[in-house]
Amino acid sequence: MKNEEYRNKALKIHPWVCAKCGREFAGKKLSELTVHHKDHNYKNNPPDGSNWELLCIYCHDNEHSRSLEAEWQSTGDSAPTQKTDVTYNPFADLKKRLG
Repeated sequence: MKNEEYRNKALKIHPWVCAKCGREFAGKKLSELTVHHKDHNYKNNPPDGSNWELLCIYCHDNEHSRSLEAEWQSTGDSAPTQKTDVTYNPFADLKKRLG
């Protein structure tokens, strides 16, 4: 099922309200409402819409950011793989300025 097909179907099944923040959408603003796959599998599109929820673009981005962060944290990487040397210190002469 193509993106546009399941989006149109989701808009017919679900109310035009963001499932996270509760904002209502209509008219031109309806384009800000996206279909989110609850299981994060965009190929899982049951005809009853049970894997979909409508989220505003902000909540949708937040949802995916949280899952990416959780995935990153689960890898056990506690530090960046490449060290970056900082050369600028905005507080280098702070003591002189205050004294």
